[in-house]
Amino acid sequence: MLRTFLARSCQPQRLHRSLTPSAASGIRFISTTQQAHPEGKECYLERLTGDDKGIAVLNFNRPAAYNALSRKFVREFREALQEVRYDSESRVLIIRSLVEGAFCAGADLKERSTMNLTEVKQFLTGLRDGFRDLETLPVATIAVIDGAALGGGLEMALCCDLRVGGGNKKVKIGLVETKLAIIPGAGGTQRLPRLIGIPKAKELIFSSRVLDSAGAKEYGILNHAVKEDSGFNKALDLAREMLPNGPLAVRMAKSAIDRGTQFEIDSGLDYEQACYAQIMPSEDRLEGLAAFREKRKPNYKGK
Repeated sequence: MLRTFLARSCQPQRLHRSLTPSAASGIRFISTTQQAHPEGKECYLERLTGDDKGIAVLNFNRPAAYNALSRKFVREFREALQEVRYDSESRVLIIRSLVEGAFCAGADLKERSTMNLTEVKQFLTGLRDGFRDLETLPVATIAVIDGAALGGGLEMALCCDLRVGGGNKKVKIGLVETKLAIIPGAGGTQRLPRLIGIPKAKELIFSSRVLDSAGAKEYGILNHAVKEDSGFNKALDLAREMLPNGPLAVRMAKSAIDRGTQFEIDSGLDYEQACYAQIMPSEDRLEGLAAFREKRKPNYKGK
C-alpha cells in the first residue's frame, strides 16, 4: 500500500534461485516441477515433487513494485488459485514472495491513479473476489511473510489458514489505510477482528500501527515467528505435517471451522455433523481404518 514507505525501508531484488533461497537464509533445497522464473509472470505456481508431492507454492515476483496488486498481478493470482482449486493432487498451498523485503505492498496506487471511478470499483470487486477465492480453497493454505505486508498485502495473508513470519528486520505487518484517510477495503475490517478480536483489531486499524514478526505473533496475527530470515522452512514443516492426512478430512475440517464458527454453538455443531456425514461414505475413511488395523501407513486418494 505505502510504496514510499517501502522504498525507504528496502530495495527490491529478484532472488535468482529456485524455490530455495541460499543456505544463508536457512531454506532447504527441494525438488520442483517448473522453471524458476516463467517469462513475464508476476505470480505463478510451482509444485514440489518426491516426498513433498502435493505441496504447491504460489510465488510473487514483481520486484519493481514490491508485488503491488496490479490488474495483471491479480489476474495471474486468481488463475493460479483456480488451478489449485480444481487440481486433485494439490493438498497444501504455500504463498510467498521472491522479492526481498516485500511480501505484498497492497494496492498499486500508480496504476490506481489512472483508473476512473467505475474501473476502481471493478478492480476492487475483482480483488475481493480473488481474496475470497484464496480463503475458500479446499486445501490448507500457509502465507510466508518475509517482508512488508501492508494494507492489501496483509489482507491477502489474512485469507490464509496459517501465517508464518520471518525474523529479518524488513518484515513489516499492518493495516495502514487510515494514514491515507481511507479504510481497509479488501476484507481487513472483517477478517482481522475475527482473527484477533474486535478491540485489538480496532487498536491496530485506528492507529495504522506497523508490527514486526514478534509483535504480529503477540497480537495473534501470525501462528509462528521464526528467528531465521525466512519463514519458508517452518511453512514447509507445517505443510509436511498436513500432507499425509486425508485430503477430504482436511477439506471438511476447514469448512466446519470456517463456516461453523460463524453460527451460534448449536447450529455450529449441526454444521460439523453435516461435514462429518460427507466423510462417512468416502474410500479414504475406510482406508484409514484398514491402515490402522493393519499397522501400516495409509494411502489416501481424496476419494
